[in-house]
Amino acid sequence: MIAKENLPAFLPFFSDLRLLEALASEGKITEIKSGKAIIEPGQFIKMVPILLSGSIKVLRLDEDGKELLLYYIDPGETCALSLTCCSSIRPSEIRAVAEEDSVLLNIPVDKHEKWTEEFKQWKNYVTDSYRIKFQELLKTLDAVAFKRMDERLMRYLVTKMKQLKTNELATTHQEIANELGTSREVISRLLKQLENKKWIELGRNVIYIRDDFNSAL
Repeated sequence: MIAKENLPAFLPFFSDLRLLEALASEGKITEIKSGKAIIEPGQFIKMVPILLSGSIKVLRLDEDGKELLLYYIDPGETCALSLTCCSSIRPSEIRAVAEEDSVLLNIPVDKHEKWTEEFKQWKNYVTDSYRIKFQELLKTLDAVAFKRMDERLMRYLVTKMKQLKTNELATTHQEIANELGTSREVISRLLKQLENKKWIELGRNVIYIRDDFNSAL
């Protein structure tokens, strides 16, 4: 578990000592195991989560429960869609899941609203979070609207590899299909094509990405 006195090392963009003290005194540090859902659609968000370590994926679900990967949350970041829901007191419209074992600093919603007026650095942090994640949502929208599924799959693999900092991805064809909003059969066929090109190797619930894969993009 990360000690609160070590927060400045995980949040180097905050230099305001009063804000850091407020984060330490009001925030609650929690550990989330890989695969565990942090928020589900329909739930009300009572805390603003700041990721200290690990990786979180944010998904959108349709009426049939089909998932679409929207973006990842990196250490030091928060979820812009969570900020929107808690600020407007609306239930969550997204699902957030730990991609790997993660540590969160959870800030009560009322403190978030107070700090937006009290601390300029917190206000800037929230504004930057909206801007960065909005840009990532646009990239996801562009990919869904304009890119072929094989291009989307290749970029998905590279993004996931960089996110987890490994060339060996422990995932199933069905999980990828769920996050890209397509069928397992389509993903299996496209992965086999990539393997035939010697860009990846397929194992049982694992995909090994070769070093020259990036050059293919």
